[in-house]
Amino acid sequence: MLKLLLVLSLLIIVVNGGPTKEGRRKRGPVDLSDEEHYDPKTNGHNVEYDHEAFLGKEEAEEMQHLSPEEQKRRLQVIFGKIDTNNDKHIEHNELKKWVESVAHRHVIDSTAEQMPEFDKNKDGKVTLEEYHSTAYGEVEDEDAEYDPHRKLSFKEMKARDKRRFDSADKDNDGSLNKEEFGTFLHPEDNDHMRDIVIDEAMEDMDKDKDGFIALQEYVDDIWPKNDRQEDESEPDWVKSEREQFSQHRDSNKDGKLDKRELGSWIAPDGHDNAEAEARHLIFNADKDKDGKLTMAEMLENEELFIGSQATDFGNILSRHDEF
Repeated sequence: MLKLLLVLSLLIIVVNGGPTKEGRRKRGPVDLSDEEHYDPKTNGHNVEYDHEAFLGKEEAEEMQHLSPEEQKRRLQVIFGKIDTNNDKHIEHNELKKWVESVAHRHVIDSTAEQMPEFDKNKDGKVTLEEYHSTAYGEVEDEDAEYDPHRKLSFKEMKARDKRRFDSADKDNDGSLNKEEFGTFLHPEDNDHMRDIVIDEAMEDMDKDKDGFIALQEYVDDIWPKNDRQEDESEPDWVKSEREQFSQHRDSNKDGKLDKRELGSWIAPDGHDNAEAEARHLIFNADKDKDGKLTMAEMLENEELFIGSQATDFGNILSRHDEF
C-alpha cells in the first residue's frame, strides 16, 4: 500500500505540482525539477533547482552525502562527460544537451521503475484497465470523492486518466508501450500533450467550473485552505503571488485567467527549460564572461552545481559505475 501511495503521489506531482517545503502547490513548468527555481517568499535563487537540473534528483541527493574531495572528483568527471569535443571548455550547446539528457534519464528511470507495477500480464504494455486496477483497486462507489483538494470523484479521475491515456497512445492500439507509458506519466515533456496538461490544471483550479480561474481560486490552489493555520494572516509570498496574477498572469486584465493565459503560465509555448537552465548556469559561473566554462570556473562555483559541501559522511549512498 505504501508503495502504491508513493506511485500515486508521483503521478499527481508530475502535472499538478506537489507540496513543496512550504506546503504550497507548485505550478508552472516542472520538467527539470520539482523545486521552485526562485523562492516566491524572497524572490531569491534556489540552488536546489539547479542541482536537480544538473545532476538529476537522486544524484543531487547522493552528492550531499559525499566528502568534499569526492564531490570535487565527481564534478571533474562530469565536466569531462559534458565537454564532448574535449577542448577543455563547456560551451552552451554542450551544457544544454547535458541538462536535456539528465531530464530524459529521469523519465526513462521513472517509467522503468513504475511499469512493472501496472503491467499486470507482463506483456510489455499497460492497458487503461491495468492502470486503473493498480491505481484505484476495487471501487465500490464511483461517485465517491477521490481527491478532497481537487474535489474529484473516482469517476472523474478515471475519465481524466482516459483522456490522458488516449493522447499518449500514439499508435492507437489501446495500450501503452514503455515509451508511451513514459509520456502518460510525464505529459509535460511532450509537446502533443500540452493541452492535456493545461486542461488538467484548469480542472484543478477552476472550482466553480465557469471555465476561468478567478484570483481567489488561484490563491486557494497555491495556498490550500487545509494547509493554513487557524486565523493565519496571509504570508508575504501570497501577496506577491496576487501581484503576479494581476500584473503578469492576467494579460488581458479582466480579473481572471482563461485557458490561453493559464497555458502561457504553466506550459509556455516554445519555452525551453534546458536552454534557460544552461544560460543561467553559464551566466552565474562564467567569471571571465567568454560564454563558456572551464574546469576551474566550475569548481570555483561548486555550490551552484552540486550544493554545499556535506559534513555528514556517515550515509554515503552506493556509487554509480561511471564514477
